[in-house]
Amino acid sequence: MNLLSVKHLFVRLEDKLIVEDLSFELAAGERLSVLGPNGAGKTVLLKALLNLLTYKGEVVWAPSVRIGYVPQKIDADTHLPLTFTDLFRAKCTTLKVSFSELDEIANSVGLTRQILQTPVGHLSGGQFQRGLIGFSLIGSPNVLLMDEPTASVDEPGEEHIYELINRLQTEHNLASIMVSHDLSFVFRYATKVLCLNRQKVCFGSPMDALTPEVLAKLYGEAVGVYHHDHDHSGSKNPNQV
Repeated sequence: MNLLSVKHLFVRLEDKLIVEDLSFELAAGERLSVLGPNGAGKTVLLKALLNLLTYKGEVVWAPSVRIGYVPQKIDADTHLPLTFTDLFRAKCTTLKVSFSELDEIANSVGLTRQILQTPVGHLSGGQFQRGLIGFSLIGSPNVLLMDEPTASVDEPGEEHIYELINRLQTEHNLASIMVSHDLSFVFRYATKVLCLNRQKVCFGSPMDALTPEVLAKLYGEAVGVYHHDHDHSGSKNPNQV
């Protein structure tokens, strides 16, 4: 069952064409990673899918879809008194969701009471990112859209975030679309990959789609292809893009 169908999508910002004639589908439970160089239109694509930008073409979500969104790195004001407790409760109120599920969500993403009650501007990158992931889970989504969810996390913390996302997707059977630059992550966790550089460069399973020729076309240079045996051991790809 397809949760999302995109046909002939065009997105223009001012006079510049950012996404051109893009078509793809997302099935229930699929994990789609979006790869591409800086300026390729990856973040713009997610915003178009969320109907936050004007576009031409078709973006059709199934009626059963409930979307959770993890935005790209946010620089929180250190003087901002808001905590994730405040943010979680505000979203529950907006969605008319019971506060009773907040403890379960906080536990699932590793947020202690102390972290929840700390102003967001004083949290570490990893704590803040786990908070954003928890925030996206309120309302029981069945699709997650994530824009480089490890962008504000140091390297040792990246693997913890990846493992967290993988566990949540498995436990809740979540479909996802994630913008990532990490080929290691893509080969280990994604079931499909969309290579984007304004237009679609490739689409399919990572093992089939991410050939050296495609990666060279995508990034303009030779990039090593990382083959993983799916043991989820946490090995890093030396050719992270």
